Formats: sequence, structure tokens, C-alpha cells
Amino acid sequence: MKRTVRVALTVAGSDSGGGAGIQADLKTFAALGVHGTSAITVITAQNTEAVGGVQTLEPDFVAEQIRMVADDIGVDAAKTGMLYSAPMVSRVARVLGKYEFPIVVDPVMVSKAGAPLLEDEAVETLKKELLPIATVVTPNVQEAERLTGRKIASVDDAKRAAKEVVRELNARSCVVKGGHLGGAESRDLLYVDGRYVELEATRIHSKATHGTGCVFSAAIAAGLAKGNTVIDSVKKAKELVTVAIDYGLPLGRGYGPVNPSSWAVLAAEKWRVMENLAVAARILQESKTVYELVPEVQMNMAMALPYPYMRGKGDVAAFPGRIVKIGKRVEAFRPPAFGASSHVASAVMKAMEFDGEVRAAANIRYSKEILEAAKRLGFVASLHDRRKEPKKVKETEGASVPWGVEKAIRSAGRIPDIIYDLGDWGKEPLIRVFGRDAVDVAKKIVRIADATKGSGDV
Repeated sequence: MKRTVRVALTVAGSDSGGGAGIQADLKTFAALGVHGTSAITVITAQNTEAVGGVQTLEPDFVAEQIRMVADDIGVDAAKTGMLYSAPMVSRVARVLGKYEFPIVVDPVMVSKAGAPLLEDEAVETLKKELLPIATVVTPNVQEAERLTGRKIASVDDAKRAAKEVVRELNARSCVVKGGHLGGAESRDLLYVDGRYVELEATRIHSKATHGTGCVFSAAIAAGLAKGNTVIDSVKKAKELVTVAIDYGLPLGRGYGPVNPSSWAVLAAEKWRVMENLAVAARILQESKTVYELVPEVQMNMAMALPYPYMRGKGDVAAFPGRIVKIGKRVEAFRPPAFGASSHVASAVMKAMEFDGEVRAAANIRYSKEILEAAKRLGFVASLHDRRKEPKKVKETEGASVPWGVEKAIRSAGRIPDIIYDLGDWGKEPLIRVFGRDAVDVAKKIVRIADATKGSGDV
């Protein structure tokens, strides 16, 4: 009976820093929707700066880990990482060779910090015993040089090396990773079924690159576990590892870890923002009083992705066309979208610089009665005083809102619930309401509207 849950196995070392090895592999498997299993080969004591020690497990015990998983749970694809010694390579190759699932071999030889992760005498064992059963081999440039004895200084050199791993060392396919080749693009060279496939991505300059090889090979294994082709699996892995580097985690003093979880988390967080904004819009639309708070420029509400995913206005969602007044109700005619706001988004972004938990804001009409009603409710208010704006701020498009929000926050000593400005020549007076999320902001606005109605302001 065919399993509905795909299973991938990592045979690799443990990284106590959580950036590479089985820790990175299991995160990658989860991000791609396959169940991750593991056979630990070595335990390392390491952080972002160095590998402080290596403790190997008995090869027979590693083989037993593999057998226990494969014979009960089943394995749809496996990958190997740090194997360290010739006996370990040989034993792992023998046990994996008994099964028919595809195998990705990441020939881990040296850590990002330069520590040796594969003994010299193990390289020949890797070439003779493990590569011949590999579906895909994923060396970086230095590893490919050791496997082939060739100097690799160009794309053509990488192509020749990938072909040699397949033709001479009997792997089914090989992708030479081009991260060390330089250039504006990071180009990987895959040789499979007698042809080359080039995969390019814009090079990301980051120090958070620990675990890139592990994540890449694990992603390929996850693709193969799902029944995808080698080419499709490598392409998807290239996309995932690029995102993982882009959202790498700036941890430690050395090379921080890449972030494979970002592949799934980013999509989930975008969905949460859109859903939260949709609920907030319904709260406003169901109110019988909010229409009285809509300013002449109409209302908009924005919510940002959390850190580390919020980087600019494209990571803040709002309502295209804004939220408008129709008679005695408000209406959002279009669903929220990322990048749909400028001014409210800039207010949110500036607030997040002070408190990353405050991720939403909306603009409403200003009046003394509205402001006093908000204060009676216990909301903290602070003034954006346009009279104090420097000339350069006034003359720079889009600079006024973040400048005013920062000044108001510093004046209040915290992010206030409300930041209000009294307008200027050609600028309508406005109140901006801040909150943890869009629903929080919408509820505050409804409370203010109800309180204002009771005060007689119309």
C-alpha cells in the first residue's frame, strides 16, 4: 500500500549550533512537507565560529539506525552528509546499497570555518563505494576538485568536473555548486542523463551561510522523496536555498545559519497577514459608527510581516483603493495586497523599528472630539508636530510620516496608540491608530467611533 506521507532520511552529523547537519536537514524536510528521519553519524561540538570537537558513533550502530527506519517506517529518499571516516563511509554505503530508494550524496569535507569533516583516507572510499550508488552528488567547487583532481576556476571547468563524477565515478548525476566561482550570479552546473542544466540565482552577499550545502542536498532528497525528477528536485532546491540564504539568521560571531524554515514560514506569515486584514475589514464594515471617522483622503489600514521577513514596503499589506465611506458604512472594494500602501506602510515600518510586535496601523479623521474620545478610553496619544519638521524633511517626498512617527514615539517614551498631526498647507489633519495587528487596530477604531458618537461629534 502506497504511503500518503513521504519520508526522507538524513545520514549525517549533529551540529550543536543548529545551523548544519541533521538539524538543518530536518528543518528542510519539514519546510518541503516530507517527514524527516535521521541516522546520526557523528556528534560535533560547534558554533558559528569553529568546530570544537568531533565524536564519532560506531558505524554498525549507524547502520542499525538506517535499518530500523527503513524496515518499519520506510524511506522514499535519503541523503548523506558528514561521514568523517573511511569505515563509516564504507558501512553506510553497504547498508544504503541494500535499498532501492534514491540517494543524494553531499560529500562534506570541510566546515564553513575550515575544520576538516572528512578524513583524507575516506575520500577514496567515498569515490569507490558511495558515489556509485548515488542518484545525485552535490559537491561545491573545492569538493569537486578533490573528487576529480581537476582545478575548477570557471563554469566550463565545473561542467567537466560534473561530467567526470558521473562518467568516471559512476554516479547517476552530479551538480557542482557554483557559490565559490564568483560573479553576480550564483550558478550551479547539473549533469544528468547525458546533458547539462545550468541553474542561476542572484548572488546574495551574507555572512549567514552556514549549512547551505546541507540544506541544498536535503531539499533535493525531499524532492526525490515526492517522486520528482532529478532536474525538478535540483531546481526546487536551488530556489529554497536561495531563500534560506536571503533570510539567514544573524546569530553568533561567525557564519550564521541559513534559514530553511523561511521557505514555509514566509508563505504562512503572508497568509496570516492577509487573513488578519480581511477580518479587520469586516469589523470596520459591520460598525454603524466608523463611517464618521473616514477622512477626506479615505482610510487605509496596513499590516507588516514580522521580522526578519519585513524589509520594505513590499512586505506590508494594505487595501488597494483604500477603505471608503458609502453612506453610513465603510467598504473595502478590493482585497488586501502587499505593497498597496505608502504612507500608512511607512508609519508601520517606523513603529516596528522601536517595537517589532506593533505591526499595524490605520489612518482616521482628526478632530478635537475624536482625540478626546480616544483619550477618555485610555489610549495614549502623541503629536506629530509638522511645525518642527526640518526643511529637508518637508522637501523630501515620503519623509514626513516616518519623521513624525519617530518624534511622536520618542516624545511618548513608547509607541502610542494614537499619533495625530494637525495638518499643513495641502495636508489634511489625521490620526494614525497603531496596534499589534490589523484586528487590534480595527477594534480600537470601533471603540473610538462609538465613543465619539456618544460625544456628539458628527
